[in-house]
Amino acid sequence: MEPVAKAKDLEAQLQKADSELRLLQQISRYFAKTMPLADALRQSVRHAGEFLHAESCLLYLLSEGELILCAAHGPNPGAVGEVRLRLDEGLTGWVARERRLLAISREAFHDPRFKFFRDLPEDTFEAFLSAPVIVRNRVVGVINVQHRQAHAHSGEEMEVINTVGELIGGLVAIACLDQERLERPDFAALALRPAFASRA
Repeated sequence: MEPVAKAKDLEAQLQKADSELRLLQQISRYFAKTMPLADALRQSVRHAGEFLHAESCLLYLLSEGELILCAAHGPNPGAVGEVRLRLDEGLTGWVARERRLLAISREAFHDPRFKFFRDLPEDTFEAFLSAPVIVRNRVVGVINVQHRQAHAHSGEEMEVINTVGELIGGLVAIACLDQERLERPDFAALALRPAFASRA
C-alpha cells in the first residue's frame, strides 16, 4: 500500500474510532444526569441510529411477558407505547427469547420469524440488526436498528449495538433503584457486602 493511501486509511480508522467513542460517551453521560428514563432512552436510540446511519432504531422493554416499544428514532415515533409483541412473536421476540444478536442484511420481512405491524413503516425496510438488552444476566428488552436498503452489517456495527444494549440495560437498572437507597451516602457498603449477604 502506498504511504499516502496508508495514511488516509489510518485516518479513516481513527475517525471511526473517535465517532464510536463519542457515541458511547453520549449514552454513558445519562448515567450521571438527573433526567427521566424515557428521555435518556429516546436520546440513546437517536444517537445509536445516527451513528449506524440507520433510518430506524427501536427499543422494546419487557412488561408482564410482553415487549413494548418504549423509544423510537425513525419514521413513526408515535407508535411508542402502542406496539406490543409476545416473546414468541417476530424477530424481536426471537432475539429476546434466544438472548442472541441477529443480523439480516436484506429482505428481513421475508424471514419466517418476521411479524408485520401496520403501524411501523420499518416493516418494509430491508436490513435488520438486533441485540438483547440485558441486566444482570436477565433480558429486559431488545434494541433494533433498521436500514431501508440492503446493508451488510460489519463486526464493528454488531459490537456497537451489543454495547449500546448493555448501556441501556444499565440505565434501566438505575431507574429501578429505590430513590431512597440511591440517596444513602454509604455506597461502599453495598459494593463490599459479602456475596452471601445479598442472597439472604
